[in-house]
Amino acid sequence: MGTGKKAPGKAAPGGTATKAPPPARRSRPGPYAKEAKFLDEQRALLFEERSIYEGQAVDLRAEADSLALEREPGDVQFDEESGEGGTVTVDRERNLALSAQAIAAVQEIDDALHKIGLEIYGSCEQCHQPIPKARLRALPFARLCVACKSGGLSRR
Repeated sequence: MGTGKKAPGKAAPGGTATKAPPPARRSRPGPYAKEAKFLDEQRALLFEERSIYEGQAVDLRAEADSLALEREPGDVQFDEESGEGGTVTVDRERNLALSAQAIAAVQEIDDALHKIGLEIYGSCEQCHQPIPKARLRALPFARLCVACKSGGLSRR
């Protein structure tokens, strides 16, 4: 029957999807593999951001669930300026979407932490050039350098 292992891309308990781990370590280490101080700083930033995003995901999901419980069929909110306002359903869907974005950020952070462990952190996933430290300090789970990121809106 079941082995207790989660298959990549399948829903985990609580309704969050898991993501396959990043590819196995390349033969060449990342550009910052020998910079222990920088990697320790990045690891601390990643854990801090992970905690924030996890909290947001939980809070938004709880608020969405609360809105669902309070809602009665046909409920519509009204405001004084524009007449009919957003419905509870719209607010709930917004909260669920934001919660999903926060969960996706947690997964990207986990990928970055995994890359630090594999000593491949800091390489652009598209061109394989080093991602500048300034970008990594601003967005520690960046996957692409600025040049590759500006070429499209794919990943962070």
